[in-house]
Amino acid sequence: MLDKNFDPAAFESRLYGLWEQAGAFAADPSRAATPFTIMIPPPNVTGSLHVGHALTMTLQDVLIRHHRMNGRDALWQPGTDHAGIATQLMVERELQREGTSRQEIGRDAFLDRVWTWKAEQGGNITRQLRRLGASPDWSRERFTMDEGLSKAVRTIFVRLFNDGLIYRAKRLVNWDPVFRSAISDLEVEMREVKGNLWHLRYPVEGTGQTITVATTRPETMLGDTAVAVHPTDGRYADLVGRTVILPITGRRIPIVADEHSDPEKGSGAVKITPAHDFNDFGVGQRHGLAMPSVLDREARITLAEIRAESAPPDAAFLDSLDGLDRFEARRRIVAHLEDIGALEKIEPHVHAVPHADRSNAVIEPLLTEQWFCNAEVLAGPAIEAVEDGRVQFVPKSWENTYFAWMRNIEPWCISRQLWWGHRIPAWYAPDGTVFVAETEEAALAEAAEHFGHTVALRQDDDVLDTWFSSALWPFSTLGWPENTPELDRYYPGDVLVTGFDIIFFWVARMIMMGMYAMGDVPFRTVMINGLVRDERGQKMSKTKGNVIDPLALIDQFGADALRYTVIAQSGAGRNIKLGPNMVEANRSFVTKLWNAARFCEMNQCRPDPAFRPETAALPLSRWILDAANRAVLEATEALEGFRLADYAQACYRFTWGDFCDWFLELAKPGLAGEDDAARELRAVAAHVLGLLLRLLHPVIPFVTEALWDEFGYGAPGSLIRAAWPAPEAVREAAAARDEVSWAIRAISEIRAVRSEMNVPAATRIDLLIRDAAPETLARAARWREEIGRLARVATLAPLEGEMPQGAAQAILDEATLVLPLAGIIDLAAERKRLATTRAKAEAEAGKLRGKLGNEDFVRRAPEEVIAENRERLEAAEAEMARLDAALARIA
Repeated sequence: MLDKNFDPAAFESRLYGLWEQAGAFAADPSRAATPFTIMIPPPNVTGSLHVGHALTMTLQDVLIRHHRMNGRDALWQPGTDHAGIATQLMVERELQREGTSRQEIGRDAFLDRVWTWKAEQGGNITRQLRRLGASPDWSRERFTMDEGLSKAVRTIFVRLFNDGLIYRAKRLVNWDPVFRSAISDLEVEMREVKGNLWHLRYPVEGTGQTITVATTRPETMLGDTAVAVHPTDGRYADLVGRTVILPITGRRIPIVADEHSDPEKGSGAVKITPAHDFNDFGVGQRHGLAMPSVLDREARITLAEIRAESAPPDAAFLDSLDGLDRFEARRRIVAHLEDIGALEKIEPHVHAVPHADRSNAVIEPLLTEQWFCNAEVLAGPAIEAVEDGRVQFVPKSWENTYFAWMRNIEPWCISRQLWWGHRIPAWYAPDGTVFVAETEEAALAEAAEHFGHTVALRQDDDVLDTWFSSALWPFSTLGWPENTPELDRYYPGDVLVTGFDIIFFWVARMIMMGMYAMGDVPFRTVMINGLVRDERGQKMSKTKGNVIDPLALIDQFGADALRYTVIAQSGAGRNIKLGPNMVEANRSFVTKLWNAARFCEMNQCRPDPAFRPETAALPLSRWILDAANRAVLEATEALEGFRLADYAQACYRFTWGDFCDWFLELAKPGLAGEDDAARELRAVAAHVLGLLLRLLHPVIPFVTEALWDEFGYGAPGSLIRAAWPAPEAVREAAAARDEVSWAIRAISEIRAVRSEMNVPAATRIDLLIRDAAPETLARAARWREEIGRLARVATLAPLEGEMPQGAAQAILDEATLVLPLAGIIDLAAERKRLATTRAKAEAEAGKLRGKLGNEDFVRRAPEEVIAENRERLEAAEAEMARLDAALARIA
């Protein structure tokens, strides 16, 4: 017998172990079944389960479990990412606590420490995914630094290099001065900072004029190589082509005309520092400007590239800056410019400053020698694949984001100045000649052929951007570059589920690499999920104190409740709200299923292998079987259309509404009997419960498997591979639907009137029916007992004569349900109460309309505040409509 109290902790771990030991998650390339493949977005090996994982992993698990139950050979490929910077940071912190550093112990010893750390700590995230109920094929788990994937990285690097698509160049990159490495745009966080705007005067050579430029980074003025003005700015037309004298250095730099300068901002003139600003770099390229760096890799002032200039007028001061931290240099430069009259003014200025998300350092755009991939060439076929529908985005609107990035793509910096990662397979001869090969032996052989004798080679110290190996994930995990059965069977995959924030960093690059290496797209559908926010719609942050730990929610409410909550909230591509109250509410849904099953068990509703739905005779039986068919169709269509929230809602309505609230309640007296009708009701209840468990399994797998096992629908742990339900023949379904739905609507209307009129729950009332057709009166007679029991009705009769005074009314088809309430409630007091409540709702709605109609409020208020006010307005208007209907009921 099921326990009276629902306790998910009592079975979740046991059931997961049962599935895993039985190999229930395993794909099988030898099966004749059609494959269905999802590639997991590999979480960082340093990671732990967060709310974003809870959403995206549950979405994938729902899809994979559904297709597994449909008989597909389902592969959900698991694995983790080596997470270059994040992992290196973890181990460096350990070394720091021990009083040493990676530089002190050396590269080989450091990498040994990282592998040790990975072996000890790297499995946390996969253990936590098991707690969530994720069901990937763990036997195929991969790691982006394992030997097979490392071979794939080396192979494609060499091919791309030989095809001229990987090259070494000096370009501007995002530079983290703490890690002393280039980092990707995704690792850069823009933060609002209160700073200053310094207005600097640059003398125009040969005139008494100065030209004023404004900057938030005055220390970079040492590397200025031009001043730019807009080509149409008449104020400076006569100065274009002339030179200014750069203060402190004395360097002569040109005034150039370039559209980068905005004549509406500041003075309309901007300083150009090509080596330390991405926009300025473009200006420098267009005008052939010099690009001296004045900051080194630790963001300290370096004069190495400007010492060749003729003796500057402030040589002593300039020399005093050499080696200074950029912020100390800024302070000194500003003070010196003020002393020499070159500082016009200082304005407070709030602006976005790029920070490294791992080290928290302010990012410096830095001109460095790096390895680049020609993304523009690779992007062409990837753009076409989405244009012609070989890859489809859900929602489709995200294609616009994809195209915007891909059609304006820049060279991809793929090198990182780290030790942990795939070391670049390039070796240098003493004269600088580079040899790119998959192994050192191959590189040595190439060098010997090139020089005619053996030479010593030095491998490049850099490693590859983590996104480079991640871009190969859909085929490297399947054995590429070897021709494996898995590669033939599971590539291309069916669906990729991921967040919109990595459409360019990961999704686009997988499509580019898949088209290049495999000649085909890596997946057919890209399902984009939104961000998880708190219950008020606010972004989660440690500062706000609203970060939610999904593991704590699992501990408190169970994995099923959390899974159902994120799926029910997951409208296509939209942000979802999540909080303990919401998960607790959905725990009630899971508990409702448990209690319904317990009620069935107490009433001996056990599976009957001989039962066939088409044999059901009772209208109530046929009604619930027909409702089950419609729920199956609705849920299946929603899943196949990637509308998982609609799937969850279809399951909810059928489970809580049709099955629990109506079928079991209406069947309750009948289940107690021993006649043919009772036996049919028990068989139907067990049949529909089994169907429900299959229907709900993808979203709430633990409780459904526990109940499946308890009722003996199959062998223990077998629900995960049970057949997905399909509609079954039900005779005279339409007639049953009309019959039972009438009784349900009648009971619902009476309950609504009782609630609105504050009729005490224990009080039985009379029901009169006016203007009813003979069939309606016959139905009322057939359902007299159920209406009396579930709507607390004492007597039921047709209305003869005039409408009684003090009655409430409800319309049901052609008939009017009349509830005489005189003497039961104070009707005048109820009218007053309803009118007062409506007035409050109307006042609230008016206040909210005023707010939302205020353009200034809408422009300035945070998105979540606007959304909250709109929801409150909708609720107030719905309440007004409900109260209007209640007032109209009173005769």
